[in-house]
Amino acid sequence: MRVVIAEDNAILRDGLVGLLTDRGHEVVAAVSDGDALRSAASALHPDVCVVDIRMPPSFTDEGLRAAIAMRRAQPEVGVLVFSQYVETRYASELLADSARGVGYLLKDRVADVREFVDALTRVAAGGTALDPEVVAQLLGRSRRDGLAELTPREREVLERMAEGLSNSGIAAALVVSERAVEKHVANIFLKLDLPPSETDNRRVLAVLRYLQG
Repeated sequence: MRVVIAEDNAILRDGLVGLLTDRGHEVVAAVSDGDALRSAASALHPDVCVVDIRMPPSFTDEGLRAAIAMRRAQPEVGVLVFSQYVETRYASELLADSARGVGYLLKDRVADVREFVDALTRVAAGGTALDPEVVAQLLGRSRRDGLAELTPREREVLERMAEGLSNSGIAAALVVSERAVEKHVANIFLKLDLPPSETDNRRVLAVLRYLQG
């Protein structure tokens, strides 16, 4: 896995480089601002970028805005936002075109290194990895028709889908059978008016419906 790290905190940046290198991944660049992120991604074509939100010069949302611009130019590159903050406006924009290859984890909620590396690997492969707190805050922006019809259990299933879990993973998390999860997923697609399609991934569309306001 080829990785670009965009993090202005030098200690954390070097720590991420070390832990990924020790696990056999190639960190092709480690930068400290949004402009350098876009340049590195354009020149080096990584599999995934790890991006902090607040970077120079204003330390507000430069990293996330740079990630959005980079994804528009290189949609094949995964983005894992790794921050202390939830920025709902730009997070929704990052997910607007496709949830494929997108992650958003909160630094103080990642329990161990393996959890982080697993999430990064999933995003690099085109999956999703969204912290439940991020999902909850983005959900507060959502007002689309159909969501109000979901039962509490269907909302739990959809939230786990937004975290990138498979049906078997959802079943384990909710302590129910995989058959029950399949039934809930079918009901979600029906209530959100997402018929079968050869061109669209209904799972991704359901997550986007859930997240977008």
